[in-house]
Amino acid sequence: MAAQSVVMPGQLLSEDLLPVPQKSTAPLRLGPGLRHTPPSTITTTLAGPICIDRKKNALWVENNSGRYIAQTNDVVIATVHHSSTDWYHCAITPHTTFAQLPQLAFEGATKKTRPQLSSGSLIYARVTAASKHLDPEIACYNPSTGKNEGLGELKGGMIFDISLGMARRLLLNKQREEGKLSILEDIAEQIAFEIAVGRNGKVWVKANGVKETLLVGKALQETDNEALNTDGQRKLAKRLLRQV
Repeated sequence: MAAQSVVMPGQLLSEDLLPVPQKSTAPLRLGPGLRHTPPSTITTTLAGPICIDRKKNALWVENNSGRYIAQTNDVVIATVHHSSTDWYHCAITPHTTFAQLPQLAFEGATKKTRPQLSSGSLIYARVTAASKHLDPEIACYNPSTGKNEGLGELKGGMIFDISLGMARRLLLNKQREEGKLSILEDIAEQIAFEIAVGRNGKVWVKANGVKETLLVGKALQETDNEALNTDGQRKLAKRLLRQV
């Protein structure tokens, strides 16, 4: 992944900024901050650096401010608000319309075995459809494989808010090399924990106790807010672990 030029809203992207796919058949994937106008016009909607992932033939505008806008294939942490006959209506961001979760959109779910989620339940889901004209739709399994692949209800633990940029860094396959993040590795040397990261700026943490869970969440938020480099993250981890 690499950062290219800094762009402003309303700017037209030139072809030399577009990634060259490793496979000629790979589609170009546009992330947050970019809008496609057929047949081939790409316009920026946010200010920030253009980031490119050549392996995935994807590009987006990195921007920590503003609200999250659902994009197809994003993983999100959502809160069940209420249910209807066939749907769970879930909040993925404050003050926006609810995302729609089919009650059968879980691994192996049938009308008899589907999860019984109540208001306030937390779920880890993937955005399966997103449009500015329609409410986003999410699912807790992969329709291609039928497997949950780590998605589903999040039980216990705590939710922490992080910036959208931090969420994207945490979701990188190589956090240390590509995202310059080592804080989770540093803490995991002494504390066992589970984590789920949503592109909507939410992170769920579950450790053996409340104190340990709070430590992990605080470490992530401080790393994010203070823009700590790997040396700063290592010092932060040591300081926090001394308190346990």
